Amino acid sequence: MNVDAYDFYLPEELIAQTPLPDRSSSRLLTVNRQNGDMSHRHFTDIVDELQAGDTLVLNDTRVIPARLFGIKEDTGAKAEVLLLKDLGDDRWEALVKPGKKLKTGAVIVFGEELRAVVEEEEDMGGRTLRFIYKGIFQEILDRLGTMPLPPYIKETLDDRERYQTVYARHEGSAAAPTAGLHFTKELMEQLTAKGVNITYITLHVGLGTFRPMSVERVEEHVMHAEYFSFSQETADILNAAMNRGSRIIAVGTTSCRTLETVGNLCEGGPLKECNGWTDIFIYPGYSFKVVNALITNFHLPKSTLVMLVSALAGRDHILDAYKEAIAEKYRFFSFGDAMFIY
Repeated sequence: MNVDAYDFYLPEELIAQTPLPDRSSSRLLTVNRQNGDMSHRHFTDIVDELQAGDTLVLNDTRVIPARLFGIKEDTGAKAEVLLLKDLGDDRWEALVKPGKKLKTGAVIVFGEELRAVVEEEEDMGGRTLRFIYKGIFQEILDRLGTMPLPPYIKETLDDRERYQTVYARHEGSAAAPTAGLHFTKELMEQLTAKGVNITYITLHVGLGTFRPMSVERVEEHVMHAEYFSFSQETADILNAAMNRGSRIIAVGTTSCRTLETVGNLCEGGPLKECNGWTDIFIYPGYSFKVVNALITNFHLPKSTLVMLVSALAGRDHILDAYKEAIAEKYRFFSFGDAMFIY
């Protein structure tokens, strides 16, 4: 499959538009994945779109203040670090800027209490860093780090919680599972009162999920592995849903990828508790094992996320949905509007 088929034209004003609305102001485009029918709703209308017995699966990861600004010890030049994956023993997989000047052995200083040594180099600014500090690393990171907002967000985010879901619990993400940003506690209470089941998985989001594809053939793209955790409680809820023929609705592509990872690991049998690393890449032709429907935002062109939604709804239906969203001036990306594929 040619990647260029997914190279959507996105007007510059959509890419540059970065308002930070409250959670209840989002719009919702519903897309029937069987026939492509669409409707325009308000996100709070999701209560009407879901049915008693449906099961929503939410990613309860919590974003850490993963962006650090420091200086190169020997020259005093500015340096920026984005933490991606905790490798243990004070070592982290990270992205650095400027990559050309931060070679193996370089030392980055973030004030008196924190330093990092570059131990290994990878492509596209990837590095393995070893941190040196006194005290508790997480407390230092809370003081010195900033939220790793996407580069197209220009406003300063004074309230860190605005880039967290209201149900975020387990720290470890370099980016928010943005489909969940639309939910309020009140909305979740309305869904529960209607008889919709709500359960959780954890997948710590790395930026590899959002990187545009740079290969000519889809099959050649390599996903970065991300850590997931799937509890037996959630397995029991989902097994019951499948046994009664009820819908399982993933909130966000991260929830979808986790559920399909578990489904593949269980090889068609009952879902079971598991955790580990997943590099699953879902693109058209994939056969879904667990997910029946998806709530998601509008994604960057040529991204693996566009591939995933196209696998679920069909390429033509997704192209039509994106054209409709552009025509109706939906907001795109992290703080944008939502789509419900059912």
